[in-house]
Amino acid sequence: MLKRLVCLAVLLSITAASTASARDELVSARLPDGKDIPYVLTTGGGTPRYGVILMPGGSGNLDPRLIDGKLTLSLAGNFLIRSREIFAEGPFVAASTDATTTPDRILAIVRDLQRRYGSIPVYVIGTSRSTDSTMTLSPALDGMVAGFVHTSSMNRIASFDTRRFKSRHLVVYHAMDACRVTKPSASASARSNGAETIEVAGGTSTGDDCEARAHHGYNGIERATIDKIKAWIAKS
Repeated sequence: MLKRLVCLAVLLSITAASTASARDELVSARLPDGKDIPYVLTTGGGTPRYGVILMPGGSGNLDPRLIDGKLTLSLAGNFLIRSREIFAEGPFVAASTDATTTPDRILAIVRDLQRRYGSIPVYVIGTSRSTDSTMTLSPALDGMVAGFVHTSSMNRIASFDTRRFKSRHLVVYHAMDACRVTKPSASASARSNGAETIEVAGGTSTGDDCEARAHHGYNGIERATIDKIKAWIAKS
């Protein structure tokens, strides 16, 4: 028992140190036409072997900016955005950006990450309304990114056939998501169309069923959910 407690304490201290060392930086990637796209680069102190691009749900407008030297974000409470430091732990680096259906915007960030860290595989992750973006981007970016992760997906995920794609696809959902436009049954049925799926449970639900602090936004189980996503990415 004592040995197990010591191991748990060591694990918790490592996790706390990793989170504490996470750092946000406002950077930019360049489009072919010369326009710069701002995004938030979050690093956790490790050597990145994987990159994730995080797109918030809702309006999808992250609008990262500095105000009096302080990083300011819209939709900062969104599941993916508030959890970006967890995504950046270990051999991962996270890029938070506006939700988009424009392939060149995603590719610009992919190229910038690979310029910084070498030819790491990059995954595009959306949640709720931004899964409309991940589904729309999938054909155009197939084989150009390592994969897509669709969390709390819009109901059309049920008919989204991933068997035609080279890039990997993961669908993540909360068993008690009560949002009418992101039904768990729709996400669960995605496995019949070639996507791998992960169902999670637990946490607490407050406020609107379709908002970030409900089960829809993995409230209280952020780390457990993200650990499952990262484990899926790392087994590629």
